[in-house]
Amino acid sequence: MWHVQTPCVIHWRPVIGDPTVMGWLTTICYFACAYLCARAAQAARAQPADFRRDSPTFWVILAVMFTGLGINKQFDLQSLLTQIGREIARSQGWYEHRRHMQELFITSIALAGTGLLLFFGVLIRKSLIRQGPALLGVVFVVCFVVIRASSFHHVDHILGMRFVGMKLNWILELGGICLVMVTAARNAARKRSNR
Repeated sequence: MWHVQTPCVIHWRPVIGDPTVMGWLTTICYFACAYLCARAAQAARAQPADFRRDSPTFWVILAVMFTGLGINKQFDLQSLLTQIGREIARSQGWYEHRRHMQELFITSIALAGTGLLLFFGVLIRKSLIRQGPALLGVVFVVCFVVIRASSFHHVDHILGMRFVGMKLNWILELGGICLVMVTAARNAARKRSNR
């Protein structure tokens, strides 16, 4: 049976988490994506309700989500959550069994990602072809961020690998953001042209 061994000590401070050029570029992309999602929501809302096929709610949720991810990118809030989890594991005496907990965490993320995909799929069922790439991008980005926060050392090593001079994590994270950005921009532009 696990028992409390030591008190939790958190050393996290709110500082800029990734002050590199790519870190700031990714942060800007998160906020640009949030803006484009808000524009897509506004455009979808402007359509007559009887003829509306795109879900404004979908775009509003994405705008809020990507704003939060942009803030998280530079304040590194997932490191705070990781450190809290690590300290709880140490204080309760099960830190040496963390591999099992990490596997359980990854499985939970996969299930949550599937649930998120299904939820959004139902929300945008009338326009799945037009909004589907955004759905794929958001599920990918959220799962990527959470798995990155799980702090698997071999995952960090793989994500740090370089292809054509770019780290894999840049390619994956920015790729998901770009899918959402392009879809949001295209949907907002389509609505303006239909007016």
